[in-house]
Amino acid sequence: MRNRVVSVYAWLIPLLPLALALAIYLGEFQSVTFLFINHYTQFLPDTLWAWFTFLGNGWGTFAIAFPLILLAPRALTAGLIAGALSALASTSLKNFFDLPRPAGVLLDGSFHRLGEPLLQKAFPSGHTLTAFAIATALYFSCEKDKRRPMLILFVIAALVGLSRNAVGAHWLTDVLGGAGFGMWCGMLGAILTNLIPNRYLLFNGLWLRLVAIGGVVAIYAHLTQIMDHELNLPLQYASVVILLITLALFIKAQLNFTSPKSK
Repeated sequence: MRNRVVSVYAWLIPLLPLALALAIYLGEFQSVTFLFINHYTQFLPDTLWAWFTFLGNGWGTFAIAFPLILLAPRALTAGLIAGALSALASTSLKNFFDLPRPAGVLLDGSFHRLGEPLLQKAFPSGHTLTAFAIATALYFSCEKDKRRPMLILFVIAALVGLSRNAVGAHWLTDVLGGAGFGMWCGMLGAILTNLIPNRYLLFNGLWLRLVAIGGVVAIYAHLTQIMDHELNLPLQYASVVILLITLALFIKAQLNFTSPKSK
C-alpha cells in the first residue's frame, strides 16, 4: 500500500480561516464584509456563481468526480469518505450554532440574492465545507510529488465559497468556517482511505460496485430535482451524461476484468 502522509503542519492550516472567521464575528464585521463581497461579485453573471455553487452540492460533486471510479478509485473513495464526514460535520455544526443567515438579518433588497431566502442554519457553509473536504481528500490521496497540480482544486473550492456570498446565502464567516472544517474532513478522509488494502478497490470488488449503484441513484437525483438553482439545470444534464458514460465504461471493465492467476 502506498504511503500518503498528512503532515502535522497540515492539520494546523484550517486554523487560519477559522481564526479569521472568529475575528470577523467578534469584531462585528459580518455585515460589512458580506455586503462588500456580495456587491462586487455582481460584476459577474448569476449563472457563473450558480454553477460554482453546484460544485459544492453533494450530488453535483459526486457526478463530476465519478469518472475517478475508473481512473483513481482510491482517490474517489477518499472523496466519498470526506464527503460523508463533511455532511455529518455540516449538519452537526449548523444545529449547534443555529446562526441566522443574511436574509434573516438584513433588509430585503439591501443585497443581491439568488433564489428563495434562506434564514437560519448559517454556520458553516455546507457547500464550502463539502468543496474543501473533497479538494483536500483528493489532494492528499496523491503521492507527494504529484500534488502540485491538485492545488487548483483549492482555487475551485474557494470560488464555491465565494459563490455562497455572491448568491446571498452565507456570511463570509460561514464560508471561512466551511473551509476550515472541510479541510479537516478531507484530511481524515484521505488517511482513512489510505488504510484500505488495494484488493478492496478492484473493479470486480463489492465496494466499487456499490459506488456504481450510487451513480445510478445520482442520475435519478439529477433528473428529478433542481439543485440549488434552475440556472444549474444544464450542469445537471451534463452530469447525467458523465454518469451514464462512466457507468457504461465501468460495466465494460467489469466484463473484461480477469483476476491475476495464482502462481
